[in-house]
Amino acid sequence: MTVSTAVAIVLAVLSTTITNLAYLREHDAAAALPVLSMRRPLHSLQLLVGDRSWLLGFAMESSGFLLYAAALALASLSLVQSINAGGIGVLAYVSARMGRRHLGRRELTGVVLSVLGLLALAVSLVGGSGAGGRGSTAAILLWLGASGAAALLVLVLGRALLGRAAAAGIVGGLFFSIGDISTKLVTQGGFRIGFLLTLVLGYSLGTVLLQLGYQAGGALTVAGLATLLTNALPIAAGTIVLDEAVPSGAYGGLRILAFAAVTAGGFFLASPAGKAAS
Repeated sequence: MTVSTAVAIVLAVLSTTITNLAYLREHDAAAALPVLSMRRPLHSLQLLVGDRSWLLGFAMESSGFLLYAAALALASLSLVQSINAGGIGVLAYVSARMGRRHLGRRELTGVVLSVLGLLALAVSLVGGSGAGGRGSTAAILLWLGASGAAALLVLVLGRALLGRAAAAGIVGGLFFSIGDISTKLVTQGGFRIGFLLTLVLGYSLGTVLLQLGYQAGGALTVAGLATLLTNALPIAAGTIVLDEAVPSGAYGGLRILAFAAVTAGGFFLASPAGKAAS
């Protein structure tokens, strides 16, 4: 493992911890505000920025993003994102402590899987660096377009089928995944700085959807679903469209198991049982 990869891991751990703590603060602040609506964006924005607690949470989330971008400049998207996936364990633990309750069986399973996945990832790094690839711009655009189309479809149909909180979490996660992939592309420089547009659009829409979801459900429900998609999709995109290498042999198999474990951990934490508990 190179020095740059080691630094990226430390930055990613700090990023995911700060970001998930920010989600909890934003949730509590947004839930206490009058009803937010996408039909009245300026009024809703005024309510949010006028709340000091929400602003502090947003400042924490922004700091987490800067650390995340720095980590992406040093390592591959799939590597950094898999570390971020483990942050949902932080979200589950702190939300349980703040709510003065014990984690349920499914939540504990999710936390354990996330931690085991991170340990497996650390071992797999012995078999190769965390360097990233560039991939095909056409394939990347197709991936981002498909993610955006899926988000719009869930936005239209999801509220009736899944409920407001779950739909907002899913759509927010899809938009955040667009922002995460775009962040990696921007760090590559050159003409890919143009992906700054999809970066801003993805994070802006994702943030809006999360605030709406926070008023309809618990932090673990909304942010848990968002985090699941925010991590699973970029991890897949790193291998599929960015051509990020996976180590060969046993280390490669361990890396794949690590990615699967952190994704499964997010699934259990964002499951219906987890929603009820939150």
